[in-house]
Amino acid sequence: MEVKGKYLVAVILLVGTLSVGMCSNGWIRAHATYYAVNDSPASLGGACGYDNPYHAGFGAHTAALSGALFKSGESCGGCYQVRCDFPADPKWCLRGAAVTVTATNFCPSNNNNGWCNLPRHHFDMSSPAFFRIARRGNEGIVPVFYRRVGCKRRGGVRFTMRGQGNFNMVMISNVGGGGSVRAVAVRGSKGKTWLPMTRNWGANWQSSGDLRGQRLSFRVTLIDRKTQTFLNVVPSSWWFGQTFSSRGRQFV
Repeated sequence: MEVKGKYLVAVILLVGTLSVGMCSNGWIRAHATYYAVNDSPASLGGACGYDNPYHAGFGAHTAALSGALFKSGESCGGCYQVRCDFPADPKWCLRGAAVTVTATNFCPSNNNNGWCNLPRHHFDMSSPAFFRIARRGNEGIVPVFYRRVGCKRRGGVRFTMRGQGNFNMVMISNVGGGGSVRAVAVRGSKGKTWLPMTRNWGANWQSSGDLRGQRLSFRVTLIDRKTQTFLNVVPSSWWFGQTFSSRGRQFV
């Protein structure tokens, strides 16, 4: 049977949805493992560039995402609600349990048909998050459902100044609402033009201008296209390594 026009589009979309295991209620099938960490907050950081997820406002409930979800860093800072598929694995899943994790790291593919290989959707979770949905004693993998949810953060958006010399870079964290940053522009107090920034890696954005000795304002757009402007959030006395907060102004 020949399929034309909008019906062909519908078939393509349906096939794409089924290939990642989307359920009719909006939850998506995936799998989850956990990685053991020590008590150091730095051990929970990763490919997004959050050196310390506690300092970034995320706490211990973090996860490394497979490539299909990580999308070259576009998902950094995003929030996902994950629940264990109890009917599929009643031995290791906790019935009715769910946890919200923040994407902070990347789970790389390997050559052995690994769980993080494309096109699989996989969460390699911190152990505190994993054991909110799975029983202790499980050293393996569990089937899960997940969905993207809004991020609830305390305090304002945080801007950590990085780089050196005339190379200016900012790491943006503790972002509420959509959580993941889509675009950033910066304006120094000596200019009137907003300069677009480019993603250097993860949650780190770089500027082509020398912004030293200026008050800095940022215009931040999230993955859901919501935009806020943070005027003079960084004082002219800033230096590399310092973090500044929008003092309660936040995405919701």
